Amino acid sequence: MPNSNAKFHCNHRGGQEAGRRELVSRSLQSAQHCLEDQDFGTAYAHYLLVLNLAPELKSSVKETFQFTLFKWAEELDSLARIQDLFNCYEQALELYPNDEVICNSMGEHLFRMGFRDEAAGYFHKAVKLNPDFADAKENFYRVANWLVERWHFIMLNDTKRNLTYLKAIENAVRSGCKSVLDIGTGTGILSMFAKKAGASFVYACELSKTMYELACDVVAANNMEREIKLLHLKSLDIEIPKHIPERVSLVVTETVDAGLFGEGIVESLIHAWEHLLLQPKPKNQDVSTGDYGRVIPASATIFGMAVECKEIRRHHRVGTQEVAGVCLSNSVQFFSPTYASAGSEETVEPYTTEKLSRIPGGYVPLTEPCQVMTVDFNNLQELKSLAARKPWKLSLPVTEGGILDAIVVWFVLQLDDEHTLSTSPSEETCWEQAVYPVQGLLDYSVKTGDTVMMEVCCQDCYLKIQKVSSLTSECGMDFSDRDDTLSLGNEAELCNALAGLQTTSKQDGNGQVCVLESTEIALLNNVPYHECFKAAMGKVLLSLNPSKDLQSMDVDGHGSGMNLQESQNKSSLDTAPDPLYILDVSEGFSILPIIAGKLGPVRAYSSIEKEQHQAALNVISEANHFPKETLEFWLSHLEDESVVLQRPKSDKLWSIIILDVIETSGLIQQEVMEKAAISRCLLHSGGKIFPQYVLVYGMLVESESLLLESAVQGTEPTLGFNIAPFINQFKVPVRVYLDLSTLPCLPLSKPAELLRLDLMNPLLNSSSREVKVQICKSGQVTAIPFWYHIHLDEDHSLNTSDASSHWKQAAVVLDEPIQVQVGDELVLDVQHHKSNISISVKR
Repeated sequence: MPNSNAKFHCNHRGGQEAGRRELVSRSLQSAQHCLEDQDFGTAYAHYLLVLNLAPELKSSVKETFQFTLFKWAEELDSLARIQDLFNCYEQALELYPNDEVICNSMGEHLFRMGFRDEAAGYFHKAVKLNPDFADAKENFYRVANWLVERWHFIMLNDTKRNLTYLKAIENAVRSGCKSVLDIGTGTGILSMFAKKAGASFVYACELSKTMYELACDVVAANNMEREIKLLHLKSLDIEIPKHIPERVSLVVTETVDAGLFGEGIVESLIHAWEHLLLQPKPKNQDVSTGDYGRVIPASATIFGMAVECKEIRRHHRVGTQEVAGVCLSNSVQFFSPTYASAGSEETVEPYTTEKLSRIPGGYVPLTEPCQVMTVDFNNLQELKSLAARKPWKLSLPVTEGGILDAIVVWFVLQLDDEHTLSTSPSEETCWEQAVYPVQGLLDYSVKTGDTVMMEVCCQDCYLKIQKVSSLTSECGMDFSDRDDTLSLGNEAELCNALAGLQTTSKQDGNGQVCVLESTEIALLNNVPYHECFKAAMGKVLLSLNPSKDLQSMDVDGHGSGMNLQESQNKSSLDTAPDPLYILDVSEGFSILPIIAGKLGPVRAYSSIEKEQHQAALNVISEANHFPKETLEFWLSHLEDESVVLQRPKSDKLWSIIILDVIETSGLIQQEVMEKAAISRCLLHSGGKIFPQYVLVYGMLVESESLLLESAVQGTEPTLGFNIAPFINQFKVPVRVYLDLSTLPCLPLSKPAELLRLDLMNPLLNSSSREVKVQICKSGQVTAIPFWYHIHLDEDHSLNTSDASSHWKQAAVVLDEPIQVQVGDELVLDVQHHKSNISISVKR
């Protein structure tokens, strides 16, 4: 009998195995049929069954499973079945926990939905699994800039700042403050200062998930994980005794921005005084400090002055009434968001930030520095009164005549009675200054003896400086704002018509007011850019339609002078030529379609999305006497896609398609080569993509500034604490938004051509290239700044490093400096993947 039972069980197991193999085989066949029918959801379900029944097949079906997962995820995304989408990825990662491709794809979905912290985790894991996975690296670099802002590196490298905070904290602890709360701890450095100083109890809170996890790693690496309690909370959500056992005697924080209040320090300290801190020490009483509460920094003094600065001006005021022959109508007023925020109900940052010591062209002080206000962070009533305080007037006597371009603001933090930190533009500091551009005046010129007037208030956690005007010394005339009640439309969104991206827009109540991003205003002020496009477009149109109308146009300023209306009246007598079609899908506000409209019988299509911007373009079009049909908005046709794609018809395709190739940050636009491939299919015979090709140039430099802005340089600047290895995980190899004209650096080579991107002839492109560079000055190579020559054609090009350029530059920062001597030759290995340029150096 026992032998009989054993045989039965053996046969039973054999039958089960045969059934399993049969089910696996049938499921694989069904999955394949579903893929052929593009039924990705059912195919995915079959593959899940197969992989659970037969784990040994994981490697053989991996690629097909990935393909099925990604297709099904796209479908779920389009159906807004977000939970189902994430469930699928979680199932896939259970089966393939160390698959970098699935991790990266999961991160991409999370990032698109706004979950940046979570997305960064998946991108980071994908890079760890495969350091050569280009897609994951590019994704991680982009998201790292969001999660760990670059100022963390600069501030941690600022030894003076760190030492000043340490000494102030040591003084407080020695005087009796034994329990400490660090609000907005970041990497945890101030908490570790407090523990090192001898505090008995140290608590720290951090809202950012990424920074909280980073602080946990840093504190553990410095053997303080049992002595510092880290809370993943906003300070406003901390409760006693739920999170900390009792009120603390010291709060330390550096939740300040260039405008002092922009990080919410006032709100967080009001809450801390009411709920988390011991009562403040009574004035003029000799009592133990440890029984009372206090804050570091203790107080701050804000200073301001009026300046003249061409760089600020060209980014916030349109300085011309005519661009490449197009008259900018007086009925359209252009403003940047900082001006419009004064009358906006939305919470909009009312200033920009600049490091004035490095601003291109420099600046000229028009007034002496003036104290704007002081704030005592140890006075609860004063903090509460800030938001309720009525706006007050401030006047600055003009000491130097010039053009009034901005009010610049900085502050001095009084950490305690002995220690201060200044963000003044005249100090060596890691801080930038807050810049309030002056807009909306009838006259911006001021002279010695005049007075600059303004209104100051604290509102929505921001210091606001508004209603700036000038009072002349002779007649007391007040050149003030023409409109104090401007409202602001939504922030300018990235627009790309070829990709069919959708963004929301809202029309401003006043159709004659047009709020542009500062880079868009700088573009309008970029005269060589528009003249270059005008000449290149005219050349193409003339070659495609060499009629008298086009021959008479003023392309390079040498035409007959016949205006558009005369040309069109004349053409109505002759046989009217068929119009040529131009599509402008460059991002942001662009007047190139109107410039094209002046070049003869064309139909120009703009990809501008915001209704406010469309209204402004229509007003400018009318001011230049264009027929209504000359300018159309391409995105208005998106609801009927076939109309767009079939029109112009096959024999009348686009004559010119204008693409944005370079971001204002100095990087190559994402997916630009894919968009160029689509564009080539839509071109008329003889039509062109602008630009036709782009040359990337770079040079070798020695720059300590770039090193300090890119990574924490060991333990010395952080006073012996081990922080660098952890935060440097979030360093990125490319620094963006640089101004090479003012970057502190020593050139070690001449500029060299690094790469060519050809949008018209992709066969000329190469994803990698080796470039030999001769060293012309001895030193240490620390970085490779790069910029672009944008060739509209062989005769017309733009240099993104020119002084008039609205583009910034970028630089690859090397992991390790390379010592070089005059006459050495280095080989640069240049790689281009999507929008990412990587450069490594060989001897």
